[in-house]
Amino acid sequence: MAKHKHRSGFASILGRPNAGKSTLLNAFLGSKLAITASKPQTTRTAVQGVLTADNAQIVFIDTPGIHKSDSMINKRMMETVRGATKDRDVLLFLADASVPFGAEDAQAIDLVKKAEAPVLLVLNKIDRLERKDDLLKRLEEYRGAHDFAEFIPISAIQGEGLDVLKKAVIDRLPVGPAFYPADYITDQPERFLAGELIREKILNETRQEVPHAVAVLIEKWEDTAPEGARTKNKMIRISATVYVERDGQKAIIIGAGGTVLKKIGTEARLDIEQLLARKVFLELFVKVRANWREDPGFLNEIDWRSMAGM
Repeated sequence: MAKHKHRSGFASILGRPNAGKSTLLNAFLGSKLAITASKPQTTRTAVQGVLTADNAQIVFIDTPGIHKSDSMINKRMMETVRGATKDRDVLLFLADASVPFGAEDAQAIDLVKKAEAPVLLVLNKIDRLERKDDLLKRLEEYRGAHDFAEFIPISAIQGEGLDVLKKAVIDRLPVGPAFYPADYITDQPERFLAGELIREKILNETRQEVPHAVAVLIEKWEDTAPEGARTKNKMIRISATVYVERDGQKAIIIGAGGTVLKKIGTEARLDIEQLLARKVFLELFVKVRANWREDPGFLNEIDWRSMAGM
């Protein structure tokens, strides 16, 4: 029996905010790599996740939701999205099947119409549909908007349809060796991932305008294990600053008597410990930095690429 040729390549996950892109990436990898929340623009940068199978390696790129660029940070996010449509082997356009097709969906699809790579329509959240007819209706709506290479219904949160989607991606990858070792998962530095986990807890604990005005910067990362020593029982000490734009937002995050900040810190620490497989001492501070979303220098500071050499 002939042995199947190994395939490897790059697949970007695109779509509007809250379509479930990060949930899909985490489901494929079987681990929490990208943060998730019910707030728009949870993902602010491209997050790479590598899925290694027996016959293939898929380098997924999770992207920010396609949205209107009305600030400097939003413009940078959309630059990231546009970049993710280029030099890819396949594009996954993720859409919320439980929401009727509208003008914003059509505008989002415009972004992938000029892409050279095949575009798969991935209709997510089918677990929320009450009738199968609703899925057929949604398929027809999207079919009329673009000539997608394939239509695949899934539920990322329940894992339904993921095997079909994975095969559809692999079938479109070029034949070639793996780009990364089998145990390689992401190019994101641990500092950035820890900061994102803190930001996720803030998103889940706050409302209204606060989530969009929050940035997290890891100020100190101290590994208490001496070089060459066994690290299993050694602690990592992390100090992080949560930046907001107004005093009122700072008060919301801290909460009465510091209760909200304490809850955020506890939940984030547990997730960071799971990520690092180490004990963590986490210290959080909250500071006001007006209009940071329009500050190029600060946006560079919180960019994960600036942390890669730390």
